[in-house]
Amino acid sequence: MQLFDQFLSTYGVLGLVLCVAALFLFVAQVACYVRLGRLVGYKNNRRKKVREDEPAVSIVVPMFSEDYGFVEERLPLLLKQEYREFEVVLIYVGHNSDFHEELVRLRQNYPHLTVTRIHLDPRRPISRKMALNIGIKAAHYECMLFSSTDAMPRTSRWLALMASGFARGQVVLSYAGLEQTKGLQNLLMRTDRMMQSAEWLSRAAKGKPYRGILHSFGFTKSLYFHKKVNGFNRLGMNIGEDDLFLQEVAREANTSLIIAPKATIDQKVWGGLGWWMHEETYYGVAARFYPGVVRWNRFWEPFSRVLFFLVVAAMILFLPLELQLAAVGILLLRYLFVLFEVRRIARRLGEKRMLRLYPLYDLFSPLWVLLRSLLMLRKDERVWR
Repeated sequence: MQLFDQFLSTYGVLGLVLCVAALFLFVAQVACYVRLGRLVGYKNNRRKKVREDEPAVSIVVPMFSEDYGFVEERLPLLLKQEYREFEVVLIYVGHNSDFHEELVRLRQNYPHLTVTRIHLDPRRPISRKMALNIGIKAAHYECMLFSSTDAMPRTSRWLALMASGFARGQVVLSYAGLEQTKGLQNLLMRTDRMMQSAEWLSRAAKGKPYRGILHSFGFTKSLYFHKKVNGFNRLGMNIGEDDLFLQEVAREANTSLIIAPKATIDQKVWGGLGWWMHEETYYGVAARFYPGVVRWNRFWEPFSRVLFFLVVAAMILFLPLELQLAAVGILLLRYLFVLFEVRRIARRLGEKRMLRLYPLYDLFSPLWVLLRSLLMLRKDERVWR
């Protein structure tokens, strides 16, 4: 009590409030990154087996345009995976008969390719979920993985590692990064993808899965057609197959988490920050239906980070030299801890060169979160059926 009175008489109420706030927010920040780092120590092989290793697998991919880049560059990465028994089910949504015939001719070289066509009628738009439903019915195997025409497996071992998840669960979740290109924008987008993914991956590692990522996730056919599951028909939305649907079926007991650099898929990048914001605001609409604790955690970390920076700045501006030095010290300590955890996460997910500009991302990403949240308040007609 005497120490408290001495501190109060020396630095006043302002000094006491700022110091207590700085310590509280520092602890809150440490707790957030400790929680994110939980995924680093996750080992799926500790889970009990539910089926034999190497089950036959169907990879289901919807295709909504005559994308020759996908056919020539990315589709072969799926077809040439090193695995005993699998098929790639391609659902072409379109009206170009010549392009469809070219896809069918690929079966001459890849007999494990199945091509299904949905005729595109402008009066009756086909969503990705509708196409996936057709693909699921066309798939020949119980275990199914889902990807996209933008997806590029980093290695030929992606399928084998993902398929191993079905030995211990009915739902398989994994990480998908962004294609690495040159420039600051690309680095910021890749960092944002990694840190957002660390949030839902860490909760899945704790046994509380609530989402996956549409470029690399899977579940069994029997789970999809279970009488208590309404398929993808959640809330009449065109999105949600990788999160809202999984919230209905994914549980700690049936969900495998595959985290390894060789199990990572990269998403093709089609632009800069404008393209990335478009992606985030479109698919992010589903987040309003996430569990309350998830929505709270998504905003608490950036919010507490901003408060921490403001409190440290106030200490430097208004308090005596010794407390200014303490403020600088706690700020540096936070950055050392954050960079340590981010480095561990990046290495586990197979991401490289993430630390060079991470302090810049760390400083400005709360503004990004705010802007994204404001844009998602608008009603997007593309989302609803």
